[in-house]
Amino acid sequence: MIDEYKKLDMRVQQWIFKQGWANLREIQCLSIGPILSAEIDVLISASTAAGKTEAFFLPAISAIADQKEGIGILYISPLKALINDQERRLESLSDLLDMPVTPWHGDSLQSRKNKLKRSPAGIVLITPESLESLLIRDAGWVKSAFSNLKYIVIDEFHAFLGTERGHHLLSLLHRLEHLLGRLKSPIPRTALSATLGELEKVPLSLRPNQSLPCKIIKDSNSTSTFKIQVKGYVNSAGVDDKAPVDAEYQICQDLFKFCRGGNHLVFANSRKRTESIAATLSDFCDQKIVPNEFFPHHGSLSKELRESLEKRLQKEQLPTTAVCTMTLELGIDIGKVNSVVQVTAPHSISSLRQRMGRSGRRGGPSILRMLIAEDELTKDSSVIDKLRLELVQSLAMIRLLISNKWYEPADTSLYHFSALLHQTLAVIAQWGGIRAEQLFKLLCKEGPFQNAGVENFKALLSHMGKTELITQLGSGEIVLGLLGERITNHYSFYAVFKTPKEFRVISGVNTIGTLPVDSLVLVGQHIIFAGKRWRVKDVDADKKVIYVEFAKGGKPPKFGGGGMSIHDVVRQEMYRMLKEGDYRISVGDQKVDFADTPAKELFHESIGFFNTAGLANRSLLQVGNTTYIFTWLGDKIVNTIVALLIRKDYEAGAYAGVIEIEKSSLEGVKATLQTLAQAQLPNETMLAESVLEKQIEKFDEFLPDDVLSIGYGTKTFDTNGAKKWLDKFSLEVGKRYMGS
Repeated sequence: MIDEYKKLDMRVQQWIFKQGWANLREIQCLSIGPILSAEIDVLISASTAAGKTEAFFLPAISAIADQKEGIGILYISPLKALINDQERRLESLSDLLDMPVTPWHGDSLQSRKNKLKRSPAGIVLITPESLESLLIRDAGWVKSAFSNLKYIVIDEFHAFLGTERGHHLLSLLHRLEHLLGRLKSPIPRTALSATLGELEKVPLSLRPNQSLPCKIIKDSNSTSTFKIQVKGYVNSAGVDDKAPVDAEYQICQDLFKFCRGGNHLVFANSRKRTESIAATLSDFCDQKIVPNEFFPHHGSLSKELRESLEKRLQKEQLPTTAVCTMTLELGIDIGKVNSVVQVTAPHSISSLRQRMGRSGRRGGPSILRMLIAEDELTKDSSVIDKLRLELVQSLAMIRLLISNKWYEPADTSLYHFSALLHQTLAVIAQWGGIRAEQLFKLLCKEGPFQNAGVENFKALLSHMGKTELITQLGSGEIVLGLLGERITNHYSFYAVFKTPKEFRVISGVNTIGTLPVDSLVLVGQHIIFAGKRWRVKDVDADKKVIYVEFAKGGKPPKFGGGGMSIHDVVRQEMYRMLKEGDYRISVGDQKVDFADTPAKELFHESIGFFNTAGLANRSLLQVGNTTYIFTWLGDKIVNTIVALLIRKDYEAGAYAGVIEIEKSSLEGVKATLQTLAQAQLPNETMLAESVLEKQIEKFDEFLPDDVLSIGYGTKTFDTNGAKKWLDKFSLEVGKRYMGS
């Protein structure tokens, strides 16, 4: 393998020599043969900064080194910033081969686009949305310019997996092959990613029709060094003559201490918290009369502010800490970052790994600090707070990441109807007119929307006809209708993703705030909002309003887990840790501790309550007139049980995976669960029909209700998983009864 580099073009070999590299890395050597063959798809999975990009580009550029006409490589990225970064990284290599590299997105210079239009060649770096725009507006040029296309590479592939945008991308690639007449001789695809769960299943998500085999290349030699610490904080209200303690202020004091004088990334999950922490840290700089080195970075900031902060990090001349949402999670090269700090529990393990990968570049260890605040316990504290579930979830995620190297797999059961409707309009806009059976074949039968099926696609087309999105000519061809023309002609059409809709939350005549609806909201459900507990009375999807009434009950939990979608494996690991009374990670015959003293104390409080309540061997707990159900399973199963209980007229809600039922008795809930175990449960679609606001994705508003319910149901509920849990619960109750 040591001589693999000799297969590369001589000029590429020269470039490697000029970099001062003693040799290529393992994944770079392993990728040369498969990519040069141009006969198979390739999946390159390795940690951040392991040389994945070069693993693709060194052989791919060698293969097109002497191609004078037509674009040879199409590089697709989820972010414009990543494209600009990639162009910078390819500059010296492309100059050596006199090979043009053209970034193509909304902010790219028109002069460079025009130059490519006149003489298409080399490498094009593009987002899915810009590729869509080209296919619709200039399909003739695309057909000619890409006629010699040899490779397609997708960067940060995990960011697309299992999403509407990912299905949009797969559809674009299939349409491109169709346009170029390459369905029988497909263009090889390479996917690059650091965090892919269930790796062996990913090739099916890279090319759903499997018209090319796929070679998986992973870095077997990677020995990442991690330095991890979980720090605990306690918010106290200041009772019994004690001064109140603001945990977030303490967190900011620690951030100032950890980060000042270096380059760091602080992930704060929400925009509001990002702004609040950045402002407090900036105030600290003012108070100490030192230059500010703490800056916010999130999607709502102007492009200029974001880019100036990225450049400041890249230059590494001034100490800089970016307090960010997920915007700096993906692989933009921001130079060496000393450490990564996660404030509050991460949304997923793959997200956590991506974030950790931003530090420890160029040989140093990856340093992660996780700062978790919990509320001080009082006699009114909720069960969720007593279990310290935010801390326990964070510890479980670290254990799964380090011990098991496990990441959440993509959910391949989803339908992606919003993207399918978008693609139906896009294909018609591209071709002018097309027959229904051709559309179905292109998008569903051979394309990525294979879950949709004939009946759902017929229902979709019929509804699109009724709403003037499309119309059918006498010849049988489908063309755009009046509404379809208007939508596809607007620049906003090219993207399939959008931010969650903000709903006003109204109690009586008072608006108490706005809530992004990105998770389940059912009439009768209890939700936590503005630190109080509310019962949902009604949802007006048209006016974007949730009507609530104040719900009496214990103190609401601090951590509700809202906006997250937690996997079964994470909750099972949380249960295992509490049952064993240990969060530490086994390394050889040692156990490694990674929590500070306050975090340890919080964990021991959690174990204390877990053991006192007997939760190792029971799923139900009664506190006052509230019954709690512990499934220790993911949100889809928890959502399903909540929906089933609400259908039985219970006032139920779920917080951090714990189901809470107000005004109920343990015996009554137990009997209901046993009844449900014996019953024929409604399927996911039936459960979705009772959800009043199902329009989560961008084009959901144009879907017929029955199709929308099918898609929403699959995304939100899991009837089979709930049935298995109910059967197990019923069996255990039966055994206990027999035993007594």
